[in-house]
Amino acid sequence: MATTKKTAAKAETKTAAKKTAAKTETKAAATKTAAKKTETKAAAKTTATKKAAATKATAAKKTEPKFELFIQFGGATVAVADIEKNVKKVVKGKKAYTVYVKPEESKAYIVADGETTGMDVFFIAD
Repeated sequence: MATTKKTAAKAETKTAAKKTAAKTETKAAATKTAAKKTETKAAAKTTATKKAAATKATAAKKTEPKFELFIQFGGATVAVADIEKNVKKVVKGKKAYTVYVKPEESKAYIVADGETTGMDVFFIAD
């Protein structure tokens, strides 16, 4: 009879150990699931933030009016965008520059990094 009690005690111990292991596995699985949910939520927030920023940028681009600036002198006209494009070719590699347009001389004077340079501005008759 003592052997039967020992066998029953061993069986109970094994059952308890199996239950403890099962609980540990369940907790580990729950922790992994919670971590995955958190990662998914973070990814969703990041995606939503990026989409909102892109939408704002697109809306800002659509609402800005087109702006053009021209200089007229002596019956001739030049687009400031054309002057700007040519100035950028002249000041390659310069970090800061200032442009002074003198229509009466058909020139643009560029001060870039402390150096002054002149550039012809071609006015086109209307």
